[in-house]
Amino acid sequence: MKRTLLSLLLCAVSLCLTAQETDNKEIVKKGWNFGPLPVVGWDSDLGFQYGVCLDIFNFGDGTNYPSYDYKMNLEASTFTGGSSLLRCYGDFKTLIPDGKLFFDCTYFSAKKFDFYGYNGYASPFYADGIDLANNETSALNWMSRNQFRFVASMQKRIAGNLHWAAGVGYYNIKTGPLKLDEYKDQTTLYDLYRKAGLIREDEARGGNVLHLKAGLVYDTRDHDSDPTRGVNIEATLVGAPDIIDREGYSNLGFTFVGCHYVPLQKERLTFAYRVGVQAKIAGEIPFYFTNNLNTLFFRKVYTEGLGGNASVRGINRNGVVGNGMAWLNTELRWRFVKFRFINQNFYLALNPFFDMGRVIQPYRLSEQKAAFSNYSGGTINPFYSGDNENLHSTLGCGLKIVMNRNFVISVEMAKALDKRDGEKMWNNIGFNFLF
Repeated sequence: MKRTLLSLLLCAVSLCLTAQETDNKEIVKKGWNFGPLPVVGWDSDLGFQYGVCLDIFNFGDGTNYPSYDYKMNLEASTFTGGSSLLRCYGDFKTLIPDGKLFFDCTYFSAKKFDFYGYNGYASPFYADGIDLANNETSALNWMSRNQFRFVASMQKRIAGNLHWAAGVGYYNIKTGPLKLDEYKDQTTLYDLYRKAGLIREDEARGGNVLHLKAGLVYDTRDHDSDPTRGVNIEATLVGAPDIIDREGYSNLGFTFVGCHYVPLQKERLTFAYRVGVQAKIAGEIPFYFTNNLNTLFFRKVYTEGLGGNASVRGINRNGVVGNGMAWLNTELRWRFVKFRFINQNFYLALNPFFDMGRVIQPYRLSEQKAAFSNYSGGTINPFYSGDNENLHSTLGCGLKIVMNRNFVISVEMAKALDKRDGEKMWNNIGFNFLF
């Protein structure tokens, strides 16, 4: 991993040395731009990623550059950790007058999917997992999960920078025990939760979720992919009527996400922060959907957490789940060099960051405590730690290689400040700024 990061840094330096520096004037992009590329990435939670993708941009007559009129993306990739991804999404900014349209259609397949229990620090953490029978390292925190996701959202201007927004989403999720030969006959937390009733039989194999969304968006950003100033606020009501499976898991929730971009030195240095709150208002959420983060317009492939590369960077993926969650991301974005290369506009940026989050509404906490009291499987009790939930915090830094203000290659590393959130250095090579 260190060699991979070093190679990227050397590549970035090489580009700077061989390209034409251009701090004053950019090439205005017009019409269609096609970017077929190999997908080469890394994620501490998923492993090495390889595959292919195609980015398609339409900049129109260039009047709105660096903003685009249309963007579409196709991707097929797999991870050495046992996951694979097929994705198609589109972002259309001029198709609707004074509005935009977004869609995402994705299939995820994960032979090893992280599951750390409920309610953050209320669940014990064992480094690298542990075989409860033999006290050996194992796949305690893994299960299997496949997910098909289709989401479509649109927004339309009400007045000025205020918009109404609406969306619909459909999720088909299949969950189950780990089925890899190297971990055959090992007990996982998924198995234990199922036996204890913390995962109920009518939800243990997954199910279907229909999402209906309505909200308001206030947006004064100067750009979508890498804003240098402005705010972007989404406030959304999300209803999930259980009209497909009819297992009693209808629910209503509320999500607020606010981003603020403060210019410290024109476009070169920006302080950016994001505040998110997601809460259940009524009903019940099935266990297989507790990690979903509701959003109208996706920036990252994965919209789950807390933990991983889309929420609190550096803590265990899916390590903090509950009925309600809150999170904060803060970072400095220093765009330290601009240049032109292969007739495209590039710049490099560093982004040191500090993230935090926590559960604000517990999920089946009383049942979790009851399972702890009733457990008689050995000296190690996997259900309840006795700790109160608190802030999960991380520190890290990233490097960004940005082309035409819209295509962003991202390298990030972070470390959890509490060992209960993971003891290893988290690192990720992927795409886009977090927010």
